[in-house]
Amino acid sequence: TRGRKLVPVGLQNIVESILEGLEGQLAPNLGRHWPMVSSLLFTFFLFIFVGNELGLMPTLKALTSPTSDINTTVALALCSTLVVWVMGIKVKGLSYFKHFVRPYKALLVLNIFEEIARPVTLAFRLFGNIVAGEILLEVLYNLPWFVPVPWVWIAFSLFIGIIQAFIFTVLTASYLGMALSEEH
Repeated sequence: TRGRKLVPVGLQNIVESILEGLEGQLAPNLGRHWPMVSSLLFTFFLFIFVGNELGLMPTLKALTSPTSDINTTVALALCSTLVVWVMGIKVKGLSYFKHFVRPYKALLVLNIFEEIARPVTLAFRLFGNIVAGEILLEVLYNLPWFVPVPWVWIAFSLFIGIIQAFIFTVLTASYLGMALSEEH
């Protein structure tokens, strides 16, 4: 944020265009609640994106993606779930929890299972995809010297890192949208 300019140039221009694109995708889900959670969603996206791309460098295991550690992805998923609950209570009060028994009280167990499954799937989706990509890159980097470095796979991994950051952020925004939506 140092040296920001009113008319962006260079890296500021790239970051602003990424954030504006994200806002265009995420804000419609959240409507008037977008300003309350936008900085969190941007932070999730940028952290996961940068974290995913760290593992692409051939550093002989000296530098790995933080998202290739299950502890990091579980922490991100739990933070995402906690934010959904806190924002739901902040906007709707304790009536936020009524959705567990709607439309039928018999669905309580299923809805609780869904709340548990959300962070688990968020964490393992991100972890699994990034670890698989890093393992394949390590195998490709350790091929004999006469085999060319697989630049196509590195470019594909860069794309996958962006997609995984986007998916995590979109799913979090979707969960927030469901939690904050008004009943009709």
